[in-house]
Amino acid sequence: MGNGIAHTFAQHGFDVALVDISKEALDRAIQTIAGNLDRQLKKGVIDENLKTATLGRISAFTELEKAVVHADLVVEAATENREIKLNLFKQLSGFCKEDAILASNTSSISITQIAAVTKNPGNVIGMHFMNPVPLMKLVEVIRGFATADEVTAKIMALSKQLEKVPVEVNDYPGFVANRILMPMINETIYTLYEGVAGVEEIDTVMKLGMAHPMGPLQLADFIGLDVCLAILNVLYNGFGNQKYAPCPLLANMVASGNTGVKSGSGFYKYTPGVKELVIADKFQKRG
Repeated sequence: MGNGIAHTFAQHGFDVALVDISKEALDRAIQTIAGNLDRQLKKGVIDENLKTATLGRISAFTELEKAVVHADLVVEAATENREIKLNLFKQLSGFCKEDAILASNTSSISITQIAAVTKNPGNVIGMHFMNPVPLMKLVEVIRGFATADEVTAKIMALSKQLEKVPVEVNDYPGFVANRILMPMINETIYTLYEGVAGVEEIDTVMKLGMAHPMGPLQLADFIGLDVCLAILNVLYNGFGNQKYAPCPLLANMVASGNTGVKSGSGFYKYTPGVKELVIADKFQKRG
């Protein structure tokens, strides 16, 4: 998500400071951005000049303070962990200019709670981009309890500058996108867990019957099963409703390290360079 957000801002003329904890992670991010720009180039979406200009607008940093000290906007895209995000925003509040807008790409964690650890809660807002960021049009713009009207207006306008479609929502667990999506994914996993049908059958029903471009089990792998579990826990704890309780199969897969595309195995198994969908060994039908 971080490299996709950086790519999108840089492609639309903004100077970007890309921050991570290691040079290796930053090198991988720049390589990913360059590869994605090459795909856009082949499709005729951009030309060589725009590719070069986009990469030229991105600077890489491993020191947070140096990266953000002059920033007008910071978009945080750390892992979906409440404590990590709160710690980051405490630091950002001390490092950034007083009038800087601090945005989180969180998919479920309360913007109001994040804002509460900063010096200026009115300048904190959610910018929930969809993955892959350069392609997906939606930005969920989440207003915390204290978010100022002018900050919301600036982020709505900025999202349009990025050629996105911003949708303003209020700060409740899961916002809109994941409050609806994650219970569907969770119910899909329950359907597999209870033996109603197999991985391929479930995803086929949803693709052909409900016109989903990607089956929900494949989508869960793409999002990351650990991220799905984290969001469901936010929903379950936030609403106290049993309908949001994560399926035990999901919890077990995350505990065993089978988190989807990024681990190489989830409901499907993933091999670099292989595009064909292959069901993970555990879910293949026996004899």
